Amino acid sequence: MQWRGRRGSRNIEDRRGQRSAGGGAIRLGGGGLGVVAIVVIAYFLGVDLTPLLEGTTTSGPVVTQSGELSEREKAMGDFVSVTLADTEDVWDGIFRDELGRQYHPVTLVLYSGITRSSCGNASGATGPFYCPGDKKVYLDTAFFDTLSQQLGAKGDFAAAYVVAHEVAHHVQDELGILGKVNQIRAQSSEAQSNALSVRIELQADCFSGIWARQAQEQFGSIEPGDIGEAMNAAARIGDDTLQRNAGRVPMPDSFTHGSSAQRQRWFERGYQSGDLKQCDTFSVRNL
Repeated sequence: MQWRGRRGSRNIEDRRGQRSAGGGAIRLGGGGLGVVAIVVIAYFLGVDLTPLLEGTTTSGPVVTQSGELSEREKAMGDFVSVTLADTEDVWDGIFRDELGRQYHPVTLVLYSGITRSSCGNASGATGPFYCPGDKKVYLDTAFFDTLSQQLGAKGDFAAAYVVAHEVAHHVQDELGILGKVNQIRAQSSEAQSNALSVRIELQADCFSGIWARQAQEQFGSIEPGDIGEAMNAAARIGDDTLQRNAGRVPMPDSFTHGSSAQRQRWFERGYQSGDLKQCDTFSVRNL
């Protein structure tokens, strides 16, 4: 992915100079990697999330300490900023030209350790997520190391796919989809809620594919192998793959993001079609 020297977004809130520690409840907003993924990531990061998984919370203030960013951390921040700028240009054009409306860009919060969000305290162990409460994406860039080194999704475009996926949840929010589905989920059984969550996540994957296609056409930033990196990332964070990696037998009824094959299929569908209508995961029977 060609990103160096290109425009970065102004909608970055960089909190990484403040290293956070302390308690507080950690709750996932729409677009987090889900409980099973938390288990896998927490295992690799050495974080004890037993209280979260048991439905309890920890308490105490969040304490921040100043810290200098390394050159690598600065580069990762620049990478995320350029990727976010690309999503802004793509979705601004789609909203204007295809929907006749204005796109309001999302703010992306970069942080290290723990930080506050309207969905509760954000922890690097939860993975990137979109919080509808404050309309912000939260990302600890250390997750990219986990994605590459532990989950096996290498390459800068794999990381770009993660950013695009979380921005896609904001797009769903802008379109009114996310709020309506979350209202239905709140009144549904656990199995029904999980099934709806899968459809939300697969639609976000499809939207991410549309973004990749537009980025290729508008900016020429996509290089050979980039789409393969995104497809590999989609597979590596499929619910069935994550459950197997956690030593469990995949249980489809517990899926909240979709299987590896489904995630790849819907990303490819968006990439090949470039059509929002092709991303209607709610009207199809077989995902």
